[in-house]
Amino acid sequence: MTKTIVAIGGGSFRTYPGNALDTWLLARTGKARPKVAFLPTAAGDQEGAIEAFTRSFLERQAMPTVVRLFVRDVIDLESLLLDQDLILVSGGNTANQQAVWKLHGIDRILRVAYARGIVLAGWSAGGLCWFESGVTDSFHVTELAALSSLLGLLEGSFCPHFNSEENRRPRYHAWVGDGTLPAGYAADDGVGLLFEDGRFVEALSFLPGGAAYRVEPHAAGVRETRIEARLLS
Repeated sequence: MTKTIVAIGGGSFRTYPGNALDTWLLARTGKARPKVAFLPTAAGDQEGAIEAFTRSFLERQAMPTVVRLFVRDVIDLESLLLDQDLILVSGGNTANQQAVWKLHGIDRILRVAYARGIVLAGWSAGGLCWFESGVTDSFHVTELAALSSLLGLLEGSFCPHFNSEENRRPRYHAWVGDGTLPAGYAADDGVGLLFEDGRFVEALSFLPGGAAYRVEPHAAGVRETRIEARLLS
């Protein structure tokens, strides 16, 4: 069974309701009425995000479930999550997300879900979490930091919001260039990076003009290679 992760640079059903990437993710499950679990941990289980998720995926004839960890209402998280066809992770604070996940055993469960072929996806913090490391604003809203010790289901590093936050590109270049972060990928808002069995396959976008980027160390410091995204209709 193919192991699938889609790491999205930014943008979701809340800011772009009805977007084509959400529709693509549901189709990827191969189910007529997919079971979809939402992990809004990075957003502090924010009710606005939960309401938007539930509304959006009910409209698509999916069966949505929300996994709250701040006011936890599920005893057997493993059985619940491993019964899903798609697990979707919100944006927000990646460092806090990782700490809370470890306390509740979500990190271990997600590794099992990945091995079983459950489709995994998320935007911003929900895209970063699958990699070994990356660029985050977890510690200050305007000061970026390099964050490591993430789930590590995908090798290397990741930088979301590459086209919407002007300090992302220079910081990511600097950290990859000096070895603070390993080589990796960046994504514009609206762009998802599709990985199958740990290998990058293609970039998908629900916004025109979006792209992904491969960022690697180079003799001159760093090399960025643009990857055109396939626009979803």
